Amino acid sequence: MKYSDRKRPLGPTRWFADTGLAHRLDQTSISLSRALPLLVAITFVCGLYGTPAFSDMSKLPGFAQLVKHNAPAVVNISTDQGIPRRSLPPGFDMPDLPEDSPLHDFLRRFLEEGPQGSDVRPLGSGFIISNDGYILTNAHVIADASEIVVRLTDRRELTAEVVGSDRRTDVALLKIDAVNLPTVTIGDPSRLSVGEWVLAIGSPFGFESSATAGIVSAKGRSLPNENYVPFIQTDVAINPGNSGGPLFNLDGEVVGINAQIYSGTGGFMGLSFAIPIDLAMNIVEQLRSNGHVRRGWLGVGIQRVTSELAESFNLNKPKGALISEIISGGPASRSDLKEGDVIVTYRGQAIDAMSELPPLVGATPVGEEVELEVVRNREAIIVTVVIDELPEDKLQVSAQTPNQQTESESLGIQVEELTQKQRADSNLDHGVAVTEVGSGPGSRSGLRAGDLILQVDGKRVEDVAHFKSLTKDLPSDRSIPVLIRRSTRSLFIVISVDG
Repeated sequence: MKYSDRKRPLGPTRWFADTGLAHRLDQTSISLSRALPLLVAITFVCGLYGTPAFSDMSKLPGFAQLVKHNAPAVVNISTDQGIPRRSLPPGFDMPDLPEDSPLHDFLRRFLEEGPQGSDVRPLGSGFIISNDGYILTNAHVIADASEIVVRLTDRRELTAEVVGSDRRTDVALLKIDAVNLPTVTIGDPSRLSVGEWVLAIGSPFGFESSATAGIVSAKGRSLPNENYVPFIQTDVAINPGNSGGPLFNLDGEVVGINAQIYSGTGGFMGLSFAIPIDLAMNIVEQLRSNGHVRRGWLGVGIQRVTSELAESFNLNKPKGALISEIISGGPASRSDLKEGDVIVTYRGQAIDAMSELPPLVGATPVGEEVELEVVRNREAIIVTVVIDELPEDKLQVSAQTPNQQTESESLGIQVEELTQKQRADSNLDHGVAVTEVGSGPGSRSGLRAGDLILQVDGKRVEDVAHFKSLTKDLPSDRSIPVLIRRSTRSLFIVISVDG
């Protein structure tokens, strides 16, 4: 076959025509011509404002230099729990048994030798805040330790002394005998924003100088039994052994002390909490100066303002801290504050949530007179209080009252006078005790047998007769706030009386 007889490959023009692509390209060119103005507009807008930050992977932070610079100032903390050796009681000697007797060997090991004397465990982390050896950590890390061992990144192991610790904020200050140590830089946690990157360095499970990163999830978070710390919540991976370690911002400054995790398993679940470093440094100054911490005390019990309570107190929205108890002998008891007042500002600072008040009071210098704006009887008033020092224990009083009973038909409950024990245990000189809850408004509001009713619609309940008169003609067109004492806590509930 001649070369000219072979089937020649299609040229570009003929191939486009035979395959129908010429028509397709023609249609495509029409579509592109229509889309061109839109593409030009998108390009122009992106040129002006840039593309979204989250689409630019090059803007994700790098932590390598931050870790390299700060890791030497982070330490591992181990404690010696000091398990004592067992010994024979005074006046007793080892029984005279043959040495080959199994009982002789058992008694010798158990009574004379005992355990090996101590249990040294890596329990947490810390960080150096001064080059002469002051170290910050958590109070729970070094609690009950007979000896504290600090291990530096250069492998030196030094015994630390406890300068002081504060259980309420979980902050402890240690001192080691060393000089020219690497230190961290203290930052300002008030400048943190939710969503900002943060990094933790510590010794999770004893793995020293481990770094984990995440973002700030929330600020000013209140936790149960931790009223004096507005925690920084993050999703940084924190595990046992990280406690007491530093939390850094992207500038390499310490903004918090990693203290707790919220977990149903004991391991990290995405909820970590750090003590703001400004609060910790205030504690440090007091520990160095006095060896202990003086904390402001207002002398009130407070609760959260729900939407129902806000309506019953005629607030335009749920806000502030509702005073559910005035503690006898406390600063508030010597002021014009009353149960049922809603604190909406403290020293000029707005109180939006109940949890914001305790840290502000705790940080107030003892003896200072402060102004509070409260809502009382649907009006805003100013009350001044002289702040006292938070005591370890509260005062108790007792009284004696006859045991009279009555039934409140409007609420569907039965009440009686407080017993002497109830008054002493609850530190009360007024109120009635709920003995039975039937069907009706009381049951729907959540009242329980054993609750103590102290106040109805802003009026103090003196005794059973007074309670009966207060509940005889309650209005049915609005919610009624009722102050009760349940167990050791005072709180308001809302009752809606049937019309």
